[in-house]
Amino acid sequence: MAASLPPPPPDPQFVLRGTQSAVNALHFSGGTHAQGCPFLFSGSQNGLVHIWSLQTRRPVATLDGHGGQSVTWLQMLPRSTHFLSQGRNLRLCLWDLAEGRNTVVDSVHLESVGFCQSSILAEGQPHWMLAIPGKDCDEVQILEMPSKTSVCTLKPEADAKPGMPMCLRLWQANPSSHPLLLVGYEDGSVSLWDISERKVCSRIACHKEPIMGLDFDSQKARGISGSAGKGLAVWRLDGQQALQMCGTHKLTNAGIADITIRPDHKILATAGWDHRIRVFHWRTMKPLAVLAFHTASVHCVAFATDGLLAAGSKDQRISIWSLYPST
Repeated sequence: MAASLPPPPPDPQFVLRGTQSAVNALHFSGGTHAQGCPFLFSGSQNGLVHIWSLQTRRPVATLDGHGGQSVTWLQMLPRSTHFLSQGRNLRLCLWDLAEGRNTVVDSVHLESVGFCQSSILAEGQPHWMLAIPGKDCDEVQILEMPSKTSVCTLKPEADAKPGMPMCLRLWQANPSSHPLLLVGYEDGSVSLWDISERKVCSRIACHKEPIMGLDFDSQKARGISGSAGKGLAVWRLDGQQALQMCGTHKLTNAGIADITIRPDHKILATAGWDHRIRVFHWRTMKPLAVLAFHTASVHCVAFATDGLLAAGSKDQRISIWSLYPST
């Protein structure tokens, strides 16, 4: 008797259309099914941010704060009605979305025109930390917000030459510990910075090509990165804050634009230049699904708290998937 074939990959649960431009950034806000449907924020190449209702599957608001220049990063502040959007117009906007408002209440001028996305460290307190690409091509600037006070500028040693920062990820092990910053660089390396000490704790060579996306699981002290090449790199942080390679996973086609680990730390998804979304088991890195729906490069992926997956593409569509439900 012939062995049964694995089931075919599912179709999207639904598709959001209407951005009229390539989708470069996604971010879910809102909670679980018990709390009602979350909202999805999308940032497009035409400079617009759409806020989507996943019940009506239509935009409930459109934010225009980037002068027609591409939106590259979106982030809601935890337990807040304030929202951040970063654009290629060298402006990071802070929006107030309370009570139906959609106004820019503050902004940060960016010195770098690159594609490096910013990162925040905020747990609902009034003061929070923001990491942005710095003035010089290899620098990262750390600001205290909302005062915009400069905390420090992190610049690699002269002989390191890692190139431009491509990905930033602020985190801390617990509220009383030092804030740390993971940086994926143009030369394919990942560095761990201690912000308080203004120094690199550890650096590891992960890829031969520029790092295009990374995510970090602070519970497991384990991270993953993807690049313009054909591989994913999994690495971890030991008790002495040293980065160590765990292994690599070879891909069929080159180019990962984004990586995100689901909030329950069970699975992860990647956005591929080859038009595909790939889903892996996070602990074992076993491939679980290849989702071939989009007709152009997938630029971004995001998970909701309830496990819903969204993917945005150059084809101007956002696909919504329900895979391996969270338990």
